Amino acid sequence: MHAAFDGLKRVLVVLVAVVLATSCSSYFLADVDVHPWQVVPVPVEATLSDVAFTQDAAHGWIVGSRNTLLETTDGGETWQVRELALGDQPYTFTSVDFEGMEGWVAGIPSVLLHTADGGETWENVPLSKELPGSPFLITAVGPKTAELATDIGAIYKTEDGGRTWKAMVQGAVGVVRNMVRSSDGRYVAVSSRGNFYSTWALGQDEWIPHNRQNSRRLQNMGFDAAGKLWVIARGGQVRFSNSRASDDFTEALSPEFGTSWGLLDMAFRTGDEVWVTGGGGNLLCSFDGGKTWFKDKSVGDVPSNFYKVKFLDPEKGFILGQKGTILKYSPEIA
Repeated sequence: MHAAFDGLKRVLVVLVAVVLATSCSSYFLADVDVHPWQVVPVPVEATLSDVAFTQDAAHGWIVGSRNTLLETTDGGETWQVRELALGDQPYTFTSVDFEGMEGWVAGIPSVLLHTADGGETWENVPLSKELPGSPFLITAVGPKTAELATDIGAIYKTEDGGRTWKAMVQGAVGVVRNMVRSSDGRYVAVSSRGNFYSTWALGQDEWIPHNRQNSRRLQNMGFDAAGKLWVIARGGQVRFSNSRASDDFTEALSPEFGTSWGLLDMAFRTGDEVWVTGGGGNLLCSFDGGKTWFKDKSVGDVPSNFYKVKFLDPEKGFILGQKGTILKYSPEIA
């Protein structure tokens, strides 16, 4: 009797496995055919936040926590630590950007660095103690000209290298989880709890708040090269915009149910090729704008959360994470 019961149980287990294999084919994604990302070792344990290059395509900078400032002169193949005399205060550098040889670094608590010579020398730009929030996102937009957004959504512009600043938006949006600026000057910010998001564009007096698309809290948002928004929500849901409107999104997609808890950032390499990073070494990609998805399993053993993916052009991209993790896009390997 017991033997018959055990046999029936084994049959049921096999049937369940077959059903799962055939009906949930996207539970775990197939490995992508190309593996273009290589790990670049650096002698730091900081969480890395942002990357930018000067007008010299080989000369770039990465910033992060613990006053981390890394410099490369070979296109990102190797990185060296640059130490600045900033006193005893530990800073988390959150943003770096360059226009030509002029660059800026913003960080928390309130710090703003400026260079006019590609990083040969850096100056600490004095900021008002009444600045709403701490510098969070810096964008170089021209000679001696930059836009500075704080971690509560205040936006200021300087046209004299940081000596004076003009407010661009009245009021603030509240504490933000993340904030991104498009190439044409529009902003999107996700609230600290992911309950809603806000948008702002030149000519508007205030940020415009928007409800999230469903009950799932927002994780991250950004723009593609055409200025259309994308969304990552908790539980691994992603959405893309049908247009440049602020609330015209597709239905939610779940690229991989098995690891859907950990998606963190997204970037388009081309109009159709998109890479999505996540926790625990998760790296997903789509080559048809999100219709079909694959996983780059070659980096699955990297012991890090991949917090940011950024392409400076279709052939130059980086993934940044915790514990000094840097992945460099290497098309020659692919």
